[in-house]
Amino acid sequence: MTASTADLAQRGAASGVRGTLRDRLQQFLAFASLIVIFVFFAVVSPDFLNYGNVTAILFSTVVIGTLALGTTFVIITGGIDLSLGTGMALCAVISGVLIVNSRLPMPLGVLGAVLFGGVIGLVNGINVAVLKLPPFIATLAMMLVAQGLALVISGSAPIYFNDSPNYSKISTGSIIPGTNFPNAVLIFAVLAVAAGVLLNKTVLGRYTYSIGSNEEATALSGINVRGWKLIIYTLAGLFTGLAGVLISARLGSAQPATGVGYELQAIAAVVIGGTSLSGGKGSIVGTVIGALIISVLNNGLQIMSIPQEWQNVILGCVILVAVYADMARKRASVS
Repeated sequence: MTASTADLAQRGAASGVRGTLRDRLQQFLAFASLIVIFVFFAVVSPDFLNYGNVTAILFSTVVIGTLALGTTFVIITGGIDLSLGTGMALCAVISGVLIVNSRLPMPLGVLGAVLFGGVIGLVNGINVAVLKLPPFIATLAMMLVAQGLALVISGSAPIYFNDSPNYSKISTGSIIPGTNFPNAVLIFAVLAVAAGVLLNKTVLGRYTYSIGSNEEATALSGINVRGWKLIIYTLAGLFTGLAGVLISARLGSAQPATGVGYELQAIAAVVIGGTSLSGGKGSIVGTVIGALIISVLNNGLQIMSIPQEWQNVILGCVILVAVYADMARKRASVS
């Protein structure tokens, strides 16, 4: 190895270390922001810091967080998924159709809804990876398709799980004796750990980062980028299906008109947690922190009786700050 080559390698390694340190710093700042927001609401509102409300915050994090876990993989590749919310509503409707209308056993109905979410993700993957449609346009079209299908299949009416009381226990039940700690929170914790392992300890995770960092170089190295994108979008769809099950179990019904707006909150959670919209950077830990920040903000502002329109303004400002921080990090990495 020549001196110049050795110098380049050393500079590359130093740059990688600096990049890792910046990523960890952003995660730390996101966590510090969560603590500051939590302490602020605890001080200004006596009703904020109690077991019931903290449990409610965790409960409200489940759906947004589950959607965000799946789309983290997509955004790290440099893509986007706008079909999360309406896809979730469609999967909830499919669960209702299978369990209530078709009288299938509950496990089969849940499995069918989750797999249907995988189909939605697979179609998104085909549109993006095979047909080469821009992810924004491909998933925007799927958002409209899912929204329409949810209304058509359900007859524009909610499907209630009155004859399947155990279905609601998926979210609202408690397997911890002597507590009312909801199962949905435990399920989300397991999903977060599983997503973290997939992203950090498997070939799927390595290729996800590689595609987002430099898709062309990844393809030239012999990696089947098209195939891995299909897998990544399908995985995101499976998380969408799981979110559909969790929200319908929580409500005790499949509401076909719900879901609009959830995609924005899920994407916001991913961005607030430090995942770069340009791809190549991100973490599951950051996404969980981002989802918690959104839930704490929503809960705290509601307790303070802040009007919904101002809640949206505040959330929008938080997203702008997160995106600006991402841009500043990229500029720093270039310099």
